[in-house]
Amino acid sequence: MKNEELEKIMSVAQSWIDGDYDEQTKQQVKAMMEAEDKTPLIDSFYRTLEFGTGGLRGIMGPGTNRMNQYIVAQATQGYANYLLKVQKEGGFTTLVGDQVSVVVGHDCRNNGRMFAETVADVFASNGIKVYLFESLRPTPEVSFAIRHLHSQGGVNVTASHNPKEYNGYKAYWEDGSQVLQPHDQGIIDEVNKVTMEDVKRGANKHLIEIIGGEMDYDYMQAVKTVMIDQETILRQKDLNIVYTPLHGAGRQIIPMCLRSWGFENIHVVPEQMVIDGDFPTVQSPNPENAEAMSMGMKLGTELNADLVIASDPDADRIAIVCRNDKGEWTIINGNQTCMMYCYYIINNMKKLGKLRPEHYLVKTIVTSELIRKMADKQGVTLTDEYTGFKWIANRIREWEGTRKYIGGGEESFGFLPYDAVRDKCSPSAICLICEIAAYAKDNGMTLYDYLLNMYMEYGFQRETTINVVRPGKSGAEEIQAMMVNYRQNPPMEIAGEKVVKSKDFKTLVQRELVNGEWVETPIVMALNATSNVLQYFTEGGMKISVRPSGTEPKIKFYFEIPAQMPTPADYDKAVAEAEAKVPAIKASMGI
Repeated sequence: MKNEELEKIMSVAQSWIDGDYDEQTKQQVKAMMEAEDKTPLIDSFYRTLEFGTGGLRGIMGPGTNRMNQYIVAQATQGYANYLLKVQKEGGFTTLVGDQVSVVVGHDCRNNGRMFAETVADVFASNGIKVYLFESLRPTPEVSFAIRHLHSQGGVNVTASHNPKEYNGYKAYWEDGSQVLQPHDQGIIDEVNKVTMEDVKRGANKHLIEIIGGEMDYDYMQAVKTVMIDQETILRQKDLNIVYTPLHGAGRQIIPMCLRSWGFENIHVVPEQMVIDGDFPTVQSPNPENAEAMSMGMKLGTELNADLVIASDPDADRIAIVCRNDKGEWTIINGNQTCMMYCYYIINNMKKLGKLRPEHYLVKTIVTSELIRKMADKQGVTLTDEYTGFKWIANRIREWEGTRKYIGGGEESFGFLPYDAVRDKCSPSAICLICEIAAYAKDNGMTLYDYLLNMYMEYGFQRETTINVVRPGKSGAEEIQAMMVNYRQNPPMEIAGEKVVKSKDFKTLVQRELVNGEWVETPIVMALNATSNVLQYFTEGGMKISVRPSGTEPKIKFYFEIPAQMPTPADYDKAVAEAEAKVPAIKASMGI
């Protein structure tokens, strides 16, 4: 790092020591400034946390690049300024009268309640009505409440499935979706103008209204509308379900939702029902990790359960575990989860005469292309959107009143089967996967059998995600350099297969090999928005996607690898065949 850069960082850090901050924070900053190794200081102060695909998210601690009450307060002041600016410009469609309102929630994270109360305090001090949940609640319920209460925005304090050191701040707009352009940049611009001296605190406490049980009831009623086949559920009401909230916000509402659907045989992992931001029973509260499901699987074995289900700390993502053909527990990956939902929704709505021409599904650009095959075969409209449920929400918003949304999801264990919420929704998704398991059992199958039947109809492919983590400022620069290199030197061959098509969502250009010549065509995306994503398609049917994370210090590689699966019994062979290609793909991509 150049001396002038370090001096600037030291100056910002000194302002925290000299400013109106608590003594503990000052001492922590002072210790970082005096330490010989300046890396922690640099990482804490080299930038201000920005809104990414999931909003504001970072490691808790002192500094402009950390989650703490001061950064939360400044962000909220900027958000409040922007809300009032949009109000003045007449930019809201839901505003009745002249009282802007927001919904504020939090999950089980350490400091979550304190951060949520800080958010509520700043909003109220700016004359904004605040509906503050009485205690932790799922992210999708916050989204639902914004719509239900006709609010203009909202905040849920959560770091989703990130490790315990993290906390975050998901900002929402009036339709209940996470903030999208141009409002995301508008908020950032306002936040960047705010100093601690600008933050309003301690006024208008009467504008904070505590909400809870009544909203829970209304939300549960909305979740119940997702149900497709009640008769099947009633026949299989004894489906043996094990559920764990991983210490988080789904602990009460999800078992209640399952019972409201008619499921009666529900068991919970008692150790993980305890609210705890340290997540003592898991290495990481991420449903993508098999380790997080180990206690649930153990209880599932003891109880001879049909399936084991988890929600992440803020209860927007899910994890599903079922028994394979050998009776062993197997985790259904994110792509398989999304595929099964779409497969069931299409087939069973059609079977029951509920499927209409105006119905449509949504997936993200990095989610399995098998869903495209399903939709095309059944004549159902399917759109591809950018990663992040705010883009799925945007599609719902754009087509509201003309088409009917029936489901959408992404590969990272998130699904939304209805439009009353505009974010990932584990309560509704968990209820629906239990309905699917009930349907399978009603037809003499396991959930695993149902998955294999889907592959037999549409072909097999293996989806694998590789995360390359590069923390700190130097890591961010390395990730940027990798993307530049891929653009300047695109792979012409991957794992021995010729690349025949590429997509660059930053330039919105598709290049395809036609009769030996590369032909360029424009890519049309919602709002003409761009994203730093590259995709490569090979002649053998592989799809490789490259995407830097918007919320974490890593770059993600998504591999879709087809393989031969002549019969259901060949599933393991097909998996092995696909996985055997992974090292060659990684080598071709330089990772």
